[in-house]
Amino acid sequence: MSHTTALHGSAKEDILESLYEQFTIDDQCLFKITQTFLSEISDGLSSYDTYSPTFVKGVPDGSETGTFLALDLGGTNLRVCEVTLLGDKTFSLRQQKYKVSEALKTGEVTTLFDYLADSVDAFLTDTPSEGHDSHVSHAEEDSPYVPLALTFSFPVEQSALDSGVLLTWTKGFSAKNAIGKDVVKLLQDAFDRKHIHVKCVALVNDTVGALLSRAYTSGGCILGAIFGTGTNGAYVEEVSKITKLGQNPVAAGGEMIVNTEWGAFNNSRSALPTTPYDNKLDRESINPRFQAFEKFISGMYLGEIARNVILSLIDAAPKPVLFGGRSSALLNKQWGLDSAVLSEIEEAWEGLGRFSAPEPGSPEAQKEGKLRRIQGVLAQRLELSPPDISLEDADIVRKVCNVLGTRAARMSGTAVAAILVHTGRARLWDHGEQSSAGLKDEGKRIGVGVDGSLVEFYPNFQTKLRASLRALVGPEVESRVDIGMAKDGSAALCALVAQRQNQANHINGAYGHDPEDIIVTPSVEVAYITSLSR
Repeated sequence: MSHTTALHGSAKEDILESLYEQFTIDDQCLFKITQTFLSEISDGLSSYDTYSPTFVKGVPDGSETGTFLALDLGGTNLRVCEVTLLGDKTFSLRQQKYKVSEALKTGEVTTLFDYLADSVDAFLTDTPSEGHDSHVSHAEEDSPYVPLALTFSFPVEQSALDSGVLLTWTKGFSAKNAIGKDVVKLLQDAFDRKHIHVKCVALVNDTVGALLSRAYTSGGCILGAIFGTGTNGAYVEEVSKITKLGQNPVAAGGEMIVNTEWGAFNNSRSALPTTPYDNKLDRESINPRFQAFEKFISGMYLGEIARNVILSLIDAAPKPVLFGGRSSALLNKQWGLDSAVLSEIEEAWEGLGRFSAPEPGSPEAQKEGKLRRIQGVLAQRLELSPPDISLEDADIVRKVCNVLGTRAARMSGTAVAAILVHTGRARLWDHGEQSSAGLKDEGKRIGVGVDGSLVEFYPNFQTKLRASLRALVGPEVESRVDIGMAKDGSAALCALVAQRQNQANHINGAYGHDPEDIIVTPSVEVAYITSLSR
């Protein structure tokens, strides 16, 4: 087994072959991961902290209208959005981003949520629109509240549409005194402390938002997935299968969106193709032995895995494999290599983005031209001295980036395949003759909404994910999977769902809260509200 500090081998070729082999996963490995996924889904619906009921029942179909306010927290930035649904599968968006500093991520949780409330206040005050009065945020006590949906991209255990307890932080957040607290109450308390007339009416994960957004713009969706800084999925499940709901009134029937928190899939790593580099990354992370799947495939971690691999090649013995044994301050720093650099290196090789101009000459000359592009990226992004970067070095780093990106995309396909199989829309394919007879939605389009920097920007990520999916569920089912980006309107769709469910509950006399507590101003009143039984 190779070391993570240095690689030992009799020849450079042997070292590289061993390295590439560690990160290459075959179809058999994909099947093992998917089968373990299916087992965890079954367990999670009955007991685990993952596979959480969201209490979102029903999805939009694109005909809904209304203006909604949303707050989205999930990474380096938070967004406050006002989204107007136009009723024809389209929407208009007005938004503002606010930076979340490291001090806010790691300080007291009340300070973080005060900042969220202040950001909403600033949005309503500084960028007023017809939908929301610029003075509503500090209105009189008996004034109408502005309803808001919170998209909160961290693991929570929900007990209602507007209530959820934080289970753990991810993505570099570690704000103190937050675990075990209701995040809706934390936000609402911040609004109330500051006398901001906003009411948080819905709590949803970004994956739920992706599912709802894609459903609105395409007319139907069964899975929302994030492949970006982190990873997660949410899908439409039969309520009868969510046995952990017990005697909860919502368990009476129908469908509900389930938040999988699949970033924490297989934390035991019994099925994941772990390498020494993955072990090193996990050991040095802020959450060792948690979020295992996420650490293999997400943008937050790919750069760090690549950095550890590159350093092992620099330190290889008896002779260095890369850069003549020379490193840089950036490479020597933990988390010093951003995953965006891997994407840029692959773009340079594929001739994409700013490298789209074709290389002239023979195939050999074109290859040399591409490698010189990569040399430039390495010198600039890794802060290496150009004379220390040979064309062979550029080619090796390019192959390292490719094998890491390919592994991430192929493993991502297992999560999508597991949901399709679990919901009865696919069977694991044995590469024999394929039939869709007896499958749910037989012969029909299967909608999947995705978001995140990897699936949107990383070269060939979605193509490789699809190839993995095809190997797992067969070409007939894979060809019917309609994967589309789901952006911007997601949190607003969550506010829409909250409005619809509050209306349905009020009609049925099943309000969890006094309906008088939620007063919608005429300018933001929903023009299309029906009960969820439609």
